[in-house]
This record gives sequence, structure tokens and C-alpha cells, in this order.
Amino acid sequence: MKLLSLNVGRPVAVPYTDQPDGVTGIDKQPVAGPVRVTAPGPKGVGASGLAGDAVCHTLHHGGNDQAVYAVAREDLDDWERELGRPLASGSFGENLTTEGLEVSGAEIGERWRVGDTVVLEVTCGRIPCLTFQEHIGERRWVKRFTQKGRPGAYLRVLVEGEIRAGDPIEVVHRPGHGVTVELQFRAVTTERALLPRLLPAGEALHPESLEAARQYVAKREYAAKEEAKETE
Repeated sequence: MKLLSLNVGRPVAVPYTDQPDGVTGIDKQPVAGPVRVTAPGPKGVGASGLAGDAVCHTLHHGGNDQAVYAVAREDLDDWERELGRPLASGSFGENLTTEGLEVSGAEIGERWRVGDTVVLEVTCGRIPCLTFQEHIGERRWVKRFTQKGRPGAYLRVLVEGEIRAGDPIEVVHRPGHGVTVELQFRAVTTERALLPRLLPAGEALHPESLEAARQYVAKREYAAKEEAKETE
């Protein structure tokens, strides 16, 4: 398992982003490194966890719980076959293009050591947006990406340090609760009835997913109580 490609983006003005200032950092390009990896700060304030990498709109992107985005090269290869065209590493706006690592099948709270020092923790899958669709240039991309259910993983930074392209990746902790990125992604997009199954992941979950799961369970319990009252 290794870091096949390390990718960072610069702010670029484009005609297709759904952001009012028309600027995006989604076009990530490979760099050799070393690149410093740090916890960037809370969402809305912090941007990317990688030095020199642009996150232009911190309302929905970046922050401690989405500090780094990883995609498996194997998933890019699968999309290449489906789309009939090449997809360079970094095409999905990912910071880390991995090789030999199960990214979308990783458990929430799973921890990876990248290189000698950096430790990252899996938090959630990537939700596709219009900017992503236009960047890829495929019709109905948001729907197709969602249906595929292989979203890649966002990660928080637990141990800071430097990483380089070619660094080894080691899974140093796997929680064992079975709540994978794929399951989390399906629960928050197309199969909300799965939300209660996210709760065993606890605080390792992205806070928005954890809150969605708790609210779903609370509403279901309230509805059950009201129904019981009516039948008394």
C-alpha cells in the first residue's frame, strides 16, 4: 500500500463552479513533495490539511474533519473503463491517490500512517457537487457518482508531519464496528434508513453525519411513541 500520487490545487477561476466568486481549487496536480500536513482548524475557518493546497470555499469544504481527501487509483481505473477515457491521478480533486489500499471500504475511524510520521483518520465519504460534475465534464455525473457508491474518503489529521509521493501507507488501526465509508455515503445520500447503522462509529464520524443519524433515530423513536399513544 502506498501513496501513488500527492496532489495539490491552486485557486483557478472557471465558468462552471456553483460558487459566486467563480473560483475553485478542485484541479489538483501531482507534486513530488515533501508537503507539510497539519490539522487546518474547524470547518468554516480551516481549509486544506496540505500546505499549498487551495480550498476556496470553507463553508462546505476543508476543516479538521475534511482535511485530506483520498481516492484509490483502482477506482479511477474502474471509471476509466466505464467512461472510455483516461483519468489522471488528482482528477477527482483528491489530495492522495493511493495504490493497494481499500479507501471506500475503509471503516470510519480507521487510521493510516503515511510515510514515517503522519497519521490520518477516516471520517466520511465525499458528496459530489456541480463543480465536481463540470470539472469531470460528464453529463449526469453527480447521479452516476452517487449510484456507484465509491466516494473516496475524507480524513482528519491526528499526527502532523511531511509526506511525499511514493510514501508507504499502513493501516495502523481498524475499529472493527463495520461502519464503512461506503455505508456512511449511502446512508447520507440515497438510503437514509441506514442512518442508525452509523451510530457504532461514534465520534469518529464526521459531525454532520453523526448528527443526522442521531436525529433520524430520535424522530423514529418519537413517531413510535406517538403511535403507541394512539393505540392505547
